[in-house]
Amino acid sequence: MHTSPQFASALHILKTLRVAGFDAYLAGGCVRDLLLGREPADYDVATSATPNVVLDMFPRTFAVGAHFGVVLVAAEPEKSSKESAPPQVEVATFRSDGIYSDGRHPDEVRYTLSAAEDVQRRDFTINGLLLDALRAADFWTAPAKLRSAVVDHVGGLADLDAGIIRAIGRPERRFQEDQLRLLRAVRFAARFGFEIEPATHAAIRALAPRIHAVSRERVRDELTKMLTEGHARRAFELLDKTGLLAEVLPEVARMKGVAQPPQFHPEGDVWVHTLLLLAQLPPGCPLTLAWGALLHDAGKPPTFRVAPDRIRFDGHVEVGIAMGAEICRRFRFSNDETRMILALIENHMRFADAPRMKASTLKRFFRLENFDQHLALHRMDCLAARANLDIWNLVRERYESTPEELVRPKPLLTGRELIAAGYAPSPQFQQMLRTVEDAQLEGTIATTGEALTLIRERFPQT
Repeated sequence: MHTSPQFASALHILKTLRVAGFDAYLAGGCVRDLLLGREPADYDVATSATPNVVLDMFPRTFAVGAHFGVVLVAAEPEKSSKESAPPQVEVATFRSDGIYSDGRHPDEVRYTLSAAEDVQRRDFTINGLLLDALRAADFWTAPAKLRSAVVDHVGGLADLDAGIIRAIGRPERRFQEDQLRLLRAVRFAARFGFEIEPATHAAIRALAPRIHAVSRERVRDELTKMLTEGHARRAFELLDKTGLLAEVLPEVARMKGVAQPPQFHPEGDVWVHTLLLLAQLPPGCPLTLAWGALLHDAGKPPTFRVAPDRIRFDGHVEVGIAMGAEICRRFRFSNDETRMILALIENHMRFADAPRMKASTLKRFFRLENFDQHLALHRMDCLAARANLDIWNLVRERYESTPEELVRPKPLLTGRELIAAGYAPSPQFQQMLRTVEDAQLEGTIATTGEALTLIRERFPQT
């Protein structure tokens, strides 16, 4: 681990506040991550100084949430620094919160001089730890100092050691204050491999329907983090156990118990198959691949039928595309994200036909946007079933060995050449040019002259 520019900036802020006579600590997730040996994404400071004092004390500040006691402090850019954006640190005043009537923000806040009172309003014990970083400023080289400088008013150290997600105080109250915490509990448990403490778990189950009070964008972002942090299977198992899955993604919850033909899916039902895919999603994977993996078989539950020969899901791809489009609308994905997610659903079954595809068809297959994501989904799909990667290996080898200029060759003909050859403009031009491109992709023609000869043979002028 190394000192980051943001940590140096946070340390400077702490020193400045302390010299001025205020209490100040590192707070929240950064303390938790440091204790777990992880590099924090950012550093937050909690202090007894009020927002007005913080705004006056530092030259580069932004009152991003001064109503709630939060000020953003930017480091002074050094003359020798090449960074375009100096690190920023969130500085929050110790406070206690009033009622959260909107389920997200307190109606009013009351500033306090007590750090012990401040941490009582936070969500989980492992996020309620404070660090007297000035006592342990050299913990980067002397890690033993870190733990001795932790200020723990909520039992967070014990829960961190035991691997427990526990709400601070009464779980019901914590979740009613901000219902997004229902999902955050699951995400933290999955990310760290922790268990959710029984009373906290029971409160999540009881309050799961309250998640609908949270904006769909915030729900989407939490689910995306679960899918892309490297522990997606565990996250979705917990979503199911807490009752949240049926609330936020009923289409996925309906996969449970939907049998599949054992000759193709010895792993079990659609839910088990999907979990096996999610288990393969690596940290930092594209969100479109993650959501494509989650939803690729969404059309199976409504198309399930038992035929004389075997279980079938006729039309499940088309149904899945429609369902995926509705889910993307519901969670307000961007147009580009939606297009990619639906493309993954639409094309995941096409790999089975790849060994029999003509060269032109296969090359057009390779033209799919982000084809590497299609390959990745197919590989996960295979490994989550019979683990036969023959087709994946075939397609991957041909994809990687086919030069781009052969996948997207320069057109041999355009409409202008067809007109010059004596053809009157018509809707048939599209078919004519497609015929030329097919032959070009098949490798049977390579020049404009050969293309014109082919056109005259296939489309004789009357």
